[in-house]
Amino acid sequence: MDTFFKFQERGTTLKTEILAGVVTFMTMAYIIFVNPGILSAAFGDAGAEWIPALATATALGATLMCLAMGLIANRPLALASGMGLNAVVAFSIILGAGVPWQVGMAVVFVEGIVILLLVMTGLRKAIMNAIPINLKRAIGVGIGLFITFIGLVDGGLVTANPATLVQLGDFSNPAVWVTLIGLVAIFAFMALKVKGDILLGILVAAAAALIFGVTELPKEIVATPDFRTFFAPFQQVDGKMALLHLFTPTLLLFVFAVMLTDFFDTMGTVLSVGEQAGFVDEDGMVPGIRNILAVDSIAAAVGGLFGASSITTYIESAAGVAEGGRTGLTSVVTGLLFALTVFFTPVIAMIGGSTSITAGALIVVGFLMMTNIKEIPWTDFENAFPAFLVIVGIPLTYNISYGIGLGFITFVLIKLLHGKAREIHWLMYITSVLFVIAFVLPSIQAAIG
Repeated sequence: MDTFFKFQERGTTLKTEILAGVVTFMTMAYIIFVNPGILSAAFGDAGAEWIPALATATALGATLMCLAMGLIANRPLALASGMGLNAVVAFSIILGAGVPWQVGMAVVFVEGIVILLLVMTGLRKAIMNAIPINLKRAIGVGIGLFITFIGLVDGGLVTANPATLVQLGDFSNPAVWVTLIGLVAIFAFMALKVKGDILLGILVAAAAALIFGVTELPKEIVATPDFRTFFAPFQQVDGKMALLHLFTPTLLLFVFAVMLTDFFDTMGTVLSVGEQAGFVDEDGMVPGIRNILAVDSIAAAVGGLFGASSITTYIESAAGVAEGGRTGLTSVVTGLLFALTVFFTPVIAMIGGSTSITAGALIVVGFLMMTNIKEIPWTDFENAFPAFLVIVGIPLTYNISYGIGLGFITFVLIKLLHGKAREIHWLMYITSVLFVIAFVLPSIQAAIG
């Protein structure tokens, strides 16, 4: 084991790697409850019935890809269904485009395959360089704001108002107090620097929900895994395979939009955790980056295949690195712990099925995703205004792809008006035109019947 994982070479031990794996799991295990809750919204009134299947997909997807990262890339990088990406799938693709959930997962599956091809051909880096850095930052910030908004709505702190669109929630609603208790609990655990603060906050909220009668204890604790969402892209939808429904301008644009989000999230995470772990060289390069990106790309496809949304590398891996994790064994341990949760889907369904229990986690995770906003040069109008439109456009249109489109189109227009056409990469022109088509196509279709 020492020879395979290179403990001595990287200055670590078996005990340290196991501890690091446990810590990483504790910091990201909240996804077991949050991901099924978010994805279940795409199933409408039947959402609660699908949570056990979504929980199985989430847990097994994380298990498989953590093991793959540890054994293939030998890096302490853990993977699970991505926050933000799951919101794209549920709210922008399935609900926003009005397609069956299998088609939404087919978008994710194809996106993962495309990224894998780009990694294998070396084009991934070239495409990443085509998108202005401030738009990359804005996408993450906008998604963070979107997730926080979803948490506020799910927790009852913000409700609909026909006159003003939104208003403050009703504090006589017990669910609101469950949200607040969970949120304060996360604050307290953060202040005490307790590992797994978000996960523990969710558990406190679950206890409050039981006390207030917002939810009930499950009839059983352990259950057989539910595989109904597996192979979603290949399931039959309206007489043909879900994959075959993708050949429309809107859905192909979603493939591109999800790919963009996956691109920047992964690269930022790998560089950030890599610097902390000491495996980024003086030129800012990560040795073995090809294997890391290949596993991450396969993970996205596996997420769509399993019905778990896109699986991606987690920034929470930094928690394990802080405990001394330096090899792939850290990720292997994290994956094995995810495997144990597969059999506890009734408990996950109880927690994930009550939006107020996980709302506090969404609010905090959204905040954490927004921290890069300070890197955007707000005094530079040409670059800051398109980024601003991405940030506000994502939550206000309730559609991540639309927010990205507003920013991309505006960036091209402003640069052209300032006589700086040469600063615009050809890919930005193509993407902006595609977004314009996506925006106006429904109006054209309605006009011509």
